[in-house]
Amino acid sequence: MAFTLEELAGRFGGEVVGDPAQRVGSLAPLDQAGPQQLAFLANPKYLAQVETTRAGAVLISPDDLAKVASSEADAHGARNFIVTPNPYAYFARVAQAFIDLAAPKVQPGVHPGANVDATAKVAASAVIGPNVTVEAGAVIGENVRLDANVFVGRGTQIGADSHLYPGVAVYHGCRIGERAIVHAGAVIGSDGFGFAPDFQGEGEARTGSWVKIPQVGGVSIGPDVEIGANTTIDRGAMADTIIEACVKIDNLVQIGHNCKIGAYTVIAGCAGIAGSTTIGRHCMIGGAVGIAGHVTLADYVIVTAKSGVSKSLTKPGMYTSAFPAVDHADWNKSAALLRNIDKLRDRIRALEAALADKPQGGA
Repeated sequence: MAFTLEELAGRFGGEVVGDPAQRVGSLAPLDQAGPQQLAFLANPKYLAQVETTRAGAVLISPDDLAKVASSEADAHGARNFIVTPNPYAYFARVAQAFIDLAAPKVQPGVHPGANVDATAKVAASAVIGPNVTVEAGAVIGENVRLDANVFVGRGTQIGADSHLYPGVAVYHGCRIGERAIVHAGAVIGSDGFGFAPDFQGEGEARTGSWVKIPQVGGVSIGPDVEIGANTTIDRGAMADTIIEACVKIDNLVQIGHNCKIGAYTVIAGCAGIAGSTTIGRHCMIGGAVGIAGHVTLADYVIVTAKSGVSKSLTKPGMYTSAFPAVDHADWNKSAALLRNIDKLRDRIRALEAALADKPQGGA
């Protein structure tokens, strides 16, 4: 259950400085790590902890290693390092390796309590848990894992090495790419929120109703996508809702019908994205952001938490519309000023007009 530094460098790259035979069996913060643990430095403000840590080895960048060397009389003493340009990403990959070592191994096969249609195609290497339903024509790829109570609708395709946690529902006609992770309670492919108004008259005399628009598109999800617990992604009205490669979506996110989310974009919890919105590549959408329908966000847009986006953002950059938290009394003062800003505007205009009409005195 442990790796030598040499083994880690051989698997993930980087340069070992110190003892390549040093073994590490888990990860820990710099200030808590012991001799058999691996720590990492991603923020230079914690550089002093490198000098006092008991960690068996530290993941560190070349620049930070040079600072450590300049501050220690013996260059590095008996310390061990793996030098890598991005210690944080290296840490994430090593953490995955440790989890893979510790995780119980599951046996491929279909649980007796599962309900798999005879026309579904299920790879022999897949793991189908109890009470799973796989409907007609569905395709379950190699090494897919469907945990208890997962529902896979007719004609849906789940790509190789994907993992759907308990209670995930994927409606009919959807596609999930390779290596996807979908957490518990997520719903993919439910109907988009589409209704045509059919009302006549006004007030009490108004009659009619909302007419449901059939949602006959699907959801197409690319490879390496992760979808958080209880997130919902609606199917398209006619064309598919599209989630491109390596998108990361947090818990409790709503993505409306016919949206397109560009590759490598991340969306934090409780964000809501209305239908037919296009979000570019490498975007970052903060928690509780609301995005109106039929707008476009350019590549590399960042929207900070609790902001509302009501029009397209056509240039890369950071956008904010939410008011940051302040002292309650200060907020009350600001709110009072805001309520009266129209009166203040009228007074300023009146003063400007009066000054414009006043004769200007000579020198």
